[in-house]
Amino acid sequence: MSQRQHYDQVMMEQHEKEVLETLHHVTGEKKMSIHSKLMQARLKLQTADLKKSGHNKFAGYKYFELGDFLPTIQEICNEVGICGTVTFYTDIAVLTVTDMNDATQFIEFKCPMSSAALKGCHEVQNLGAVQTYLRRYLWTNAFEIVEHDAIDSSAGAVINMKDTKAEDFI
Repeated sequence: MSQRQHYDQVMMEQHEKEVLETLHHVTGEKKMSIHSKLMQARLKLQTADLKKSGHNKFAGYKYFELGDFLPTIQEICNEVGICGTVTFYTDIAVLTVTDMNDATQFIEFKCPMSSAALKGCHEVQNLGAVQTYLRRYLWTNAFEIVEHDAIDSSAGAVINMKDTKAEDFI
């Protein structure tokens, strides 16, 4: 464990203790909210040594694939007492993070559905590609995983904000 990881671990444990003491003082019980548990999980994930295995050869950058972070997230979620489930609807995908001790406490992360048209693939393979991408984006969003920004680094991605209105992005 590097010195930085050790420092992060110590700080995270101190933060956990302070959160628990605050909750105990305010509520009279040692119960963490779903938001506190998710934050605790995010902090634990920051100390994990994640490696990017995906590689975009065209744009020349690496990215996280689901297998790079999901097993670690699942272990951390189990430790802090939360569970994430992805559900796909016709027009939206939802990641629901639920408190394993109180199913009435949950947080939802939503993303609009999309489509894919991969060359030489059947319709069900395109559906699988869409679901995999959306799962990755939902988990990345929920756990604040920092990724390379492909749009900012691609040629022609400069936007002149001077003449841009908020309505242009809606």
